[in-house]
Amino acid sequence: MTYGLSFSNNDNVVVLDSEYSRLCVIYSGRYAPNYGLGNYMSLVTFPSPITTAEQPMIFIRPDTVGGLLKMGAAGAVRGSPGNWTGFVTGMYNQVGFFPNGRYIVASFSAQPTANYGLRLFSSAGTPIFDSGTPNLLFTRAFQNWTYVKTERGDQGEYINFYTVPFDFPENEYLLANSFVMRMNSSDNVGRALYTWWDFPNKALYVVTIAFSNPYAFWLPAMFAKLG
Repeated sequence: MTYGLSFSNNDNVVVLDSEYSRLCVIYSGRYAPNYGLGNYMSLVTFPSPITTAEQPMIFIRPDTVGGLLKMGAAGAVRGSPGNWTGFVTGMYNQVGFFPNGRYIVASFSAQPTANYGLRLFSSAGTPIFDSGTPNLLFTRAFQNWTYVKTERGDQGEYINFYTVPFDFPENEYLLANSFVMRMNSSDNVGRALYTWWDFPNKALYVVTIAFSNPYAFWLPAMFAKLG
């Protein structure tokens, strides 16, 4: 940059720049079973709508349990561009542990929350830093999935299982948005995605369901923690 404001840390890594926004925490808290028949899902409503055009990023960290935690919708955002109102997470097929855990909602734009301190705006007038808004740092991404097996569902659908070793640190959160969007397959239905957390065996699973059966799977599972 030729002008503006820039901060670097002791490793000469830029941590704040007046041209580029950081991944900022907008909301955080806990989710619990409170939605749907039998409370198999959790609905989180934001204190006020998020006004970005793009969806906010939903990061979740389910509570550690003594078994295999099967998640359904990991973090389905509710609302529309400029008016994102919350998200839903839940159980897989209403089986197993109820949805309990922590969440972080983040965006590459700051919310004007601080009453004093430092606030930076982009050339378009969008707040890109607010000293009252914590930042979120990506820590790792898993893409080296190992194919485990395929099962067939009641309607003939293919259910594929993939896994990667993971030790589930308490301070790392999964980017949930990636696991609610269907992937392409050779039909107009698509390939549904789910995540299973095997805490005792320290393994993260992805389950895909589709009526056609592409075995390849390289979608990264991205994790982040508070900076």
